Amino acid sequence: MPPPRVAYTFGPGRLTPVVKWLIIANVAMFVATILAGRLFEPLALVPSNVVERGWLWQLVTYMFLHAGVFHILFNMLSLWMFGTDLELTWGSRFFARYYAATGIGAGVITVLVSLLPFSFTAPLYYASTVGASGAVYGLLLAYGLYYPDRPIYLYFLFQIPAKYFVMILGAVSLVSSLNTGGSNLAHFAHLGGLLVGYVYLKGRRLTRFNPIAELKYRYLKWKIGRMRRKFDVHPGGRSDDWDRRIH
Repeated sequence: MPPPRVAYTFGPGRLTPVVKWLIIANVAMFVATILAGRLFEPLALVPSNVVERGWLWQLVTYMFLHAGVFHILFNMLSLWMFGTDLELTWGSRFFARYYAATGIGAGVITVLVSLLPFSFTAPLYYASTVGASGAVYGLLLAYGLYYPDRPIYLYFLFQIPAKYFVMILGAVSLVSSLNTGGSNLAHFAHLGGLLVGYVYLKGRRLTRFNPIAELKYRYLKWKIGRMRRKFDVHPGGRSDDWDRRIH
């Protein structure tokens, strides 16, 4: 018999629906900002504009802006490589909600951090933050939780499990954000994406709690108990029912 054929593939495969449209939207916005540079300023996330001018749309639009070719290339490659499996696992609707929550949440945390009374956070208040990195880091966090032992090549050289890959990225962002001499303040958005992603996934049980449904259940349970007492019905029979015919 001829030896079995071995096939090698790069990445998770074909684009899933939400991942495809996110890539299209990011590339289209990147081209638009090149052709019309004046779009960049009102759409980039600047905490001072959000707080003082009320430009809340920047919490969404900043995710679709990128500072250069390599910036958008890295983010879109990461979106494809890690987002595809997650969308196939979760479904497109939940994946889209998670992506939006981590991206917007990362922006909110960036604004909140800029209001802290520390010297290393003060420049963030007037700085522009752009890129899908906050949402992408949320995807990396989810990938590490759902596929912790899948091998990932760090710098395309070192093979490590996905859970350690996420830990390394989180540690790098944390150290970089505390480096007062650094100029890249987008690391707070990276940390925000990781934090919001973790809370979103681990807090799903709490979000499933429906107080109205719980009240209806308690009321129905009380009503059934009241009817049992009214008609002298006891679960398993009464103690004076020797042949257990009263139920």
